Amino acid sequence: MLENCQRHHMVLGLTALTLVTILVLIIESRYAAEGSLARRRGQQFVIENNSTCWRHESYTVVQECHPCSEFDIVSRSLGVCIHTHYKEVLRCKSGEIVTKSCDRVALIEQRNFIKFEAIAFVLGVLSYLVSYARDRILSRRNYMRIERQLNRVQ
Repeated sequence: MLENCQRHHMVLGLTALTLVTILVLIIESRYAAEGSLARRRGQQFVIENNSTCWRHESYTVVQECHPCSEFDIVSRSLGVCIHTHYKEVLRCKSGEIVTKSCDRVALIEQRNFIKFEAIAFVLGVLSYLVSYARDRILSRRNYMRIERQLNRVQ
């Protein structure tokens, strides 16, 4: 079937599929962000030392949401690492430092997605090059076979 398609039709189809994929990813990420906000409102994360100063005071983020160490998870030394395995360190306006549990970092998921896309792109390019080289070899063999047949007839 692909042999019957013209090159510009295949390029047009691939472009359409790429655009649809990007559109789905944008819509999915938008809904995922809304879903995580809804979960945050409804979900109570464990807070170390039972401090909630970050809820009623302004605060600065000392450390962004990052994975807990394996020791913290296994030993349960930090209560915030038990449920989500991620923690965030905040400093409230009063000077109190609070460690709170947080969702998986979107940056990590984005980085993993970009790695996956890069690997898929490289594999796609390599597949194309191998396919192109194989097509050229087969075309050359076919051309040589036809040329030999024509030389025998003459």
